[in-house]
Amino acid sequence: MDSKIPMTPTGFERLKEELSQLKNVERPANIRDIELALEHGDLSENAEYHAAKEKQGHLAGRIDYVEDRIARAQVIESSDAELDKVRFGTRVVLSDTETGDEVRYTIVGEDEANAAKGLLSVTSPVARALMGKEVDDEVTVKVPKGSRTFEVLELLPHTG
Repeated sequence: MDSKIPMTPTGFERLKEELSQLKNVERPANIRDIELALEHGDLSENAEYHAAKEKQGHLAGRIDYVEDRIARAQVIESSDAELDKVRFGTRVVLSDTETGDEVRYTIVGEDEANAAKGLLSVTSPVARALMGKEVDDEVTVKVPKGSRTFEVLELLPHTG
């Protein structure tokens, strides 16, 4: 799995901060928890020890995952000059043609996605349908509840 992973500069920085937190705060605290649990003696019935060892495995897995994502990151800067069509990093203002509701989404990397905050993964059906669209274009997207049609109202630069 050598493929690059697109992400915004903000998403890349958040991953680096998470890795630092995992390695410099959470892992040392976990090691201390294991050492304290070992002092209690019999490991066969030592719930604190088993919980700390389980957490150690989860931390190691998350560290490996984040290190891999950082190593394969393709940081993509969005530019004001590139606001002619929807691209990675673009904030897009849409109108739901059925309801007239206005929604705003930013197209971001998978690790940054948070639909509740309007951050759509570049691999999501809505983002894939929007890519390359221009202001006044309409796009129909299949969603779990059927399909929705949006009109692209405005394109804005990503603000982080």
